[in-house]
Amino acid sequence: MTEPALPEPWLRGTLTEVPPLQRAILHSLELAYEDLLRWCAPLTREQLNARSFGVAPIAFQIRHIARSIDRLLTYAEARDLSDQQFAALKSEMAEDAEPNELFAELRETLSRASERVRAFDPAQLERTVSVGRKRLPTTVAGLLVHVAEHTQRHVGQAITTAKIMLA
Repeated sequence: MTEPALPEPWLRGTLTEVPPLQRAILHSLELAYEDLLRWCAPLTREQLNARSFGVAPIAFQIRHIARSIDRLLTYAEARDLSDQQFAALKSEMAEDAEPNELFAELRETLSRASERVRAFDPAQLERTVSVGRKRLPTTVAGLLVHVAEHTQRHVGQAITTAKIMLA
């Protein structure tokens, strides 16, 4: 008999000490990490970096997830991006990812993101902040929700590409 799979993070009754919006974001990031490990961690270096069928490599998706979370949280903190963040953005498409380094970057980013998301004062979620070079207006809450939805979008792309690789 096989062990029943754990329910998704949002159904585990965890993080009850975290305010509801931040809890939802953290559960989404936890699910993203679990899904990426399940579908992408078993792939070889070649499979992670392959540009099959004209789609972006899985390594790009994973780098982009990690680095965009960092950038979006920086905007939510009402800070400008650093030169290091801009340089990291420009290197996301590099086809030289080493699996251990790729997943270490993701794990470290998600760990830091958990701390950063928890640090937001719920009373400040409606505070206006700006995003990008055009300084488009949004709210802290809007950015936090976008962290989750943007991450899930790229997780889906990574999983779909991984399934093609494994077929």
